[in-house]
Amino acid sequence: MTPPVESAPTLVLNADFRPLSYFPLSLWSWQESVKAVFLDRVQVLAEYDREVRSPTRAMRLPSVIALRDYVAPARHPAFTRFNVFLRDRFACQYCGSRLPPEDLTFDHVLPRSRGGRTGWTNVVAACGRCNRAKGDRLLRDSGMRLQKLPVRPSVWRLQENGRRFPPNFLHESWSDFLYWDSELEQG
Repeated sequence: MTPPVESAPTLVLNADFRPLSYFPLSLWSWQESVKAVFLDRVQVLAEYDREVRSPTRAMRLPSVIALRDYVAPARHPAFTRFNVFLRDRFACQYCGSRLPPEDLTFDHVLPRSRGGRTGWTNVVAACGRCNRAKGDRLLRDSGMRLQKLPVRPSVWRLQENGRRFPPNFLHESWSDFLYWDSELEQG
């Protein structure tokens, strides 16, 4: 049985043939990619063995496309809860436990009750247990230590961290365009 076309996402690369983002991976639906092909906004680099048809045309679904015009990445990543977790590689910065995003909180290194601000250099990912244990105390008073100091990451650093977490679905046609931190076959 042939899988539905909804299970045929298209990997989107910038004009320099690099993914627009690694985490989440830059993917478009088959509808978006077909529209972009017809509007000549993209170059098709690889295709699925699936076709879509209109009354007058048939075309194979694109599996990898590259934008014709380069899109400059943001200079600085937005300060969001998810980007803090990505910067910290989804690990508690006190005990080192890796957790899914829904099981992480963020902690103010210098508590807000003591004048700490909410920003890149004062917020870290923390598990609930460590966050409760530290409470609103200073690090030196809590007996806890940070795995690493919080810094404002570059977009490049977040992309590199995102490469450590490949998605569940990777089509074989994408392998020439994605470079995950995985062990290579030796021959």
